[in-house]
Amino acid sequence: MEIPQNNYHVLGLMSGTSLDGLDIVEAKFTKATKWNFEILNAKTYSYNLFWQRRLAEAHRIQPKKRLQLSKDFAELSAKYCVDFINEFKCDKIDFISAHGHTVFHQPDKGITLQIGNEALLAQLTQLPVICDFRVQDVQLGGQGAPLVPIGDQLLFQNYGACLNIGGFANISFQNAGRRIAYDICAANKVTNFYAQQLNLDYDVDGKIAESSPVNLNLLEQLNQLSYFNQSPPKSLGLEWIESEVFPLINSFGLPPEHILATFTHHIAHQIALNTKDFDNVLITGGGAHNKYLFKLLEQFLKDKLILPSHNLIAFKEALIFAFLGVLRHRNEINVLADVTGAKQDHSSGVLFYP
Repeated sequence: MEIPQNNYHVLGLMSGTSLDGLDIVEAKFTKATKWNFEILNAKTYSYNLFWQRRLAEAHRIQPKKRLQLSKDFAELSAKYCVDFINEFKCDKIDFISAHGHTVFHQPDKGITLQIGNEALLAQLTQLPVICDFRVQDVQLGGQGAPLVPIGDQLLFQNYGACLNIGGFANISFQNAGRRIAYDICAANKVTNFYAQQLNLDYDVDGKIAESSPVNLNLLEQLNQLSYFNQSPPKSLGLEWIESEVFPLINSFGLPPEHILATFTHHIAHQIALNTKDFDNVLITGGGAHNKYLFKLLEQFLKDKLILPSHNLIAFKEALIFAFLGVLRHRNEINVLADVTGAKQDHSSGVLFYP
C-alpha cells in the first residue's frame, strides 16, 4: 500500500518506567505549512502483577531469559494492538510505531536496551512496525534520550516549554534556535515505589504526601545530588535511582508516608527551578494528575502551567513516538543532536514488515 506523502494514520505505543501499562494511541498526522495531528482514540492496557514484576526485574535476569522476555513482550504488545484495532474499529493503519520497554539505559557505557522491538510484532499484527529509536543515537555518542523534543518542536511550538512528569520528569524548550531538553529528576518511579509499600499502586492525588510531614534534611540532600549540577545534554535511568536515590532515602529509615511527602516536595522544587523562566508551560504525563504536586508547582510558578485535554496529558509520549515513526518513514530527522549530544542529527528507527 502506498502511503499518502503528507497524510499518515499510525498506532503509537509507549511503555514507561512507571510500569502502569502500555499506552496505545491512534493518531493522524498531516503535513501542510506545518505538521498537524489528531488523536482519534487512545487507551492504556494495564499490566497485571505478573507483568509488572517481570518488567521490574528485567535488568537483573540472565541475557538468555531477557531475549525470551523481549519476544514475550512483543507478543503481549501485539495482542493489545489487535484488541485496540478491534475495539475502536481502526482501518487503514499505515504502520505501528513502538517505543518498546526500557530495561537498560546507561549511555555513558554505550548501553541502552528496549525490549519488545521485534519482527514478531509485525508478524502478529500483520502491520509494518517502526521501532528501536534509541540505539542508533547511543552509537553516535548521544544519550539516546530524550527523543520527544523533536515532537515538541514540530507539534507543540506554541508553548514556552513542554514538561512531562512520568517515571522521570523532563523538559523541552527552544533557545536561540536550538531545542534544549533533558531529564529534570526522578518522579513517579520513586513515589509509586513507596506507595506500593502501603499496598497502593500510587499516591492518588498526592493525598498521602499532602497529609504527611516533610523531612527537611532528606529534602536538602536529595536536592544536592550531583546530577542536578550537570549541564545538558543529560538523561536519567532506573540504574541512577537504584544507585543514588533509593540508598539515600532508605538511609533515613523513614516510613513511606514521610518519604512520599518529602520526595513530592523534591520533585516540585526541581521542576520549579527548571521552569521558572518560561511562560505557557505545557504539563503532561501521569504526574499532571497529582493534585498536590500541581498545587506545590502553582505556588512556585503561579499561572504558568497549562493543563491540556486528558488524552494529551495521558498519551502525549505515545503520540510523539507515533510521530517519530512518521519522520523515520520519510527519512527525515527525528533525533536532535543538540538534545542528546550525538555527533549529528539523524533519522533513527528500525523497520519491520509482516
